[in-house]
Amino acid sequence: MNLKEFAARIGLSQTTVSRAMSGYPEVKPETRARVLEAAERLGYRPNISAQRLATGRAGAIGIVFQGGGRFGPHSSEFMGGLSTRLQRDGIDILVSTVETEEEEAAAYRRLAASKRVDAVIVHTPACTDARIALLQALGLPFIVHGRSEAKKPFAFLDIDNFGAIATATKHLSDLGHRRIALINGDTASTYARDRENAWRTTLAARGLQADPALVGYGEFTDETGFRLMQSFLALPAPPTAVIAGSMMSALGAMRAIRIAGLALGDDVSLIAHDDVFPYLSPDNLVPALTTTQSPIRAAGERIGDMALRLLQGEKPEALQEVWPVDFVVRASTGPAPF
Repeated sequence: MNLKEFAARIGLSQTTVSRAMSGYPEVKPETRARVLEAAERLGYRPNISAQRLATGRAGAIGIVFQGGGRFGPHSSEFMGGLSTRLQRDGIDILVSTVETEEEEAAAYRRLAASKRVDAVIVHTPACTDARIALLQALGLPFIVHGRSEAKKPFAFLDIDNFGAIATATKHLSDLGHRRIALINGDTASTYARDRENAWRTTLAARGLQADPALVGYGEFTDETGFRLMQSFLALPAPPTAVIAGSMMSALGAMRAIRIAGLALGDDVSLIAHDDVFPYLSPDNLVPALTTTQSPIRAAGERIGDMALRLLQGEKPEALQEVWPVDFVVRASTGPAPF
């Protein structure tokens, strides 16, 4: 059954049917519901090329990665969730990789001029991110995975990074730990800035000093976690507890602790942020790892949903969410050694 036949069967114009199935805001909700119900009942599936021609939409969402060689497990999990959601509406994902900020800006300009995508996803935003102002100036709809400072409101989904690290720091302090280290990302990014602010603020509230020697920065990899943990343990007064920004860096930290002949959970406590990878469960590590937890795949799905809602006419300021982060205590944290 083609569009013409389907539209005739339900007594609507071809244009109305196309716009209803594409979620255009000018189509009444009851009309859209009628079209979707009839499509399901009659087994109608739109011709994607014809639908895009009728609606003027590209039928694709874009995402630009700077430094394609750093496309790691966090990115792949996020993309898996995003793809799962967009596939349900027949929406493609257009991925571009660039090496510099200048190339990234040029990529956004090309996407806006070519109209190959209907919206884009901005990831890992800086505290003040030039991409946001650029996309607003270009008039290209976008959703940010994270938060940033901007003059105009924009749609975003973020997790409570401050609350997550504050909770982890309080837990370790309650266990008697006084020297608590932090393995963090680049503080040019909002999430890493919020995490370090939480670490410093919580320590100060407990009457503890945030020692600059006890915070390290880098990509969330096993190697970074290992290197930073070794540097912490080599200090004259090493930490008795560590908060790692990801499961990947936590694996490296665990390796360094064992090589030093120390017992995890007894000599050194460890908490990691878990993005919930299907192949790496904190419950299956020895000892099981205490975590702050928020599934990045679910975030990808939600951002896909928000992008479609944005294209259906919802205002950016109505599409702003901050997810709370779960805290799960396991065997990798224990009382401070005295």
